[in-house]
Amino acid sequence: MIDELFIRDLGVIAEATLPLGPGFTAVTGETGAGKTMVVTALGLLLGDRADAGTVRQGQPQSFVQGRWVIDPASAVADRVRDAGGDLDGPELILGRSVSSEGRSRAMVGGRGAPASVLGDLRNDLVVVHGQSDQVRLRSAAAQRDALDRFAGPELAAVLGDYQHAFHRWQANQVDLDRLVTERDLRAREADELRSALTEIETVAPQPGEDAELGERAERLGNLEELRLAGEQARQLISAEDNPDDVPDVVALLEAARRALDRVAAHDVALPPLVAAISNAGFVVADIAAELSSYLAGLDADGARELEIVQERRAELGILARKYPGGLEEAIGFLDTGSARLLELDSDSDRIEQLSAEADADQELVTDLAAALTALRLAAAVQLGVRVTAELGALAMPDAVLLVQIEAGPEFTVTGIDLVRLLLQPHAGAEPRALARGASGGELSRVMLAIEVVINATDPVPTFVFDEIDAGVGGAAAIEIGRRLARLAETAQVIVVTHLAQVAAFAGNHLSVVKDSDGSVTASSVRQLRGDDRAAEMARLLSGLPDSKSGLEHARELLDLAQPNSRPPKK
Repeated sequence: MIDELFIRDLGVIAEATLPLGPGFTAVTGETGAGKTMVVTALGLLLGDRADAGTVRQGQPQSFVQGRWVIDPASAVADRVRDAGGDLDGPELILGRSVSSEGRSRAMVGGRGAPASVLGDLRNDLVVVHGQSDQVRLRSAAAQRDALDRFAGPELAAVLGDYQHAFHRWQANQVDLDRLVTERDLRAREADELRSALTEIETVAPQPGEDAELGERAERLGNLEELRLAGEQARQLISAEDNPDDVPDVVALLEAARRALDRVAAHDVALPPLVAAISNAGFVVADIAAELSSYLAGLDADGARELEIVQERRAELGILARKYPGGLEEAIGFLDTGSARLLELDSDSDRIEQLSAEADADQELVTDLAAALTALRLAAAVQLGVRVTAELGALAMPDAVLLVQIEAGPEFTVTGIDLVRLLLQPHAGAEPRALARGASGGELSRVMLAIEVVINATDPVPTFVFDEIDAGVGGAAAIEIGRRLARLAETAQVIVVTHLAQVAAFAGNHLSVVKDSDGSVTASSVRQLRGDDRAAEMARLLSGLPDSKSGLEHARELLDLAQPNSRPPKK
């Protein structure tokens, strides 16, 4: 339950602390005093979207903080710890700030956390009902959700299984439809791939082959020049087969060595030079031998080889121009294209497999949908009976709620059932769909009756009602107050109301008070007791807090509600 709520600079509320605690708390106040900001503050603490427009004019940010009392072993406590927060014994602190620029920060158990964490905790902490929820109750989805909540864990388990099978069925069906629709297109793609892969495999390019062939073509195209230059260089280095005894490098080095060797004994500096010249001679002789091998290796039939190389280069060039990345992309395409072709060639097998899976899932979805329908039909009878009994306690003694279930045109994520709530206002009248025939006051009471009944099977620790008494007055309002007090015996109930008949049944009465200071209006919250509470009740009844008749009527209401006004023990 929420033990305390703190609000600062939210809407017209400058600063306020709301002591809540167990039982039934009523929040009242003048129009424009900021009663709805209490619900807005709770919404922020439960993950609602931040709105910079709610920050009090002239202030940099608004801030709200709630102190909850929870079970340290509950799922809520586990989620808080997962988010990095801590509990102080059974106490959980949630906080939210909103800047005037619209930035928002959330605090969970003393640690910063995404606002989504607050949303995760919402359903286990509070159920909030505002006037928009009365409108939502007119929708088929909200009516089905109410029935499913009442049906409890058994239906929830079957619904979970159904949705798992439904999503799998839909996904397989989408893939199957795509394969069947694109079968011809994919067949053409497979033919094109097969042709492209055959061409690459026929050419059989090798990594780096085009560069290697380019080097060979350059060599073969200049074969005669290479031979003449090589022969000339070899003759200049070593002309042993030259009949004209032309001096060569080998002979000149040998002559130099002999000249120095004759006088080397006379100077210690010369033997190293003699040795160096000898080594140079060996090196030059090796070069001459390599040139001879090079000349011997020059192809005598270079023209024929050049033709073969150019033909291969042309073949590779044709293939390379078909791919933006050239031959390297073509070589890589052998792997990727083969994998894609294997996928396309297996379409028939895939279609057959998907068809079998989709058929099996459709059968499972059909069976689970039938189980959902059976559970809903059983729950519908009980929900109608129990809500009808509650309506009798809410000044609608002749009203009957009927829960109608019909088969829809197709399976959806929630089954095949169309759920409609029908209200028969009195005996003999034609049942009317809530979506069309119920008034605002009737919707308020139906919504309260449904929550009371559902709470017996799906309990929620805290209910927040924002003007659930809209469109209601007189005896009906008294019955709503009395029923809220009964609900507060098993759950915490917080009600923002403008009716004294409802507020009278609260064990804790808070008033949002508006003070004016020039053009700025600020509001704060007071806990009312004794004469102050009677005066607020009189204001709600007559608009005059000091009216004698209003005060008498207020005290009469409080006396009427007194047995229900004491909150349960903690």
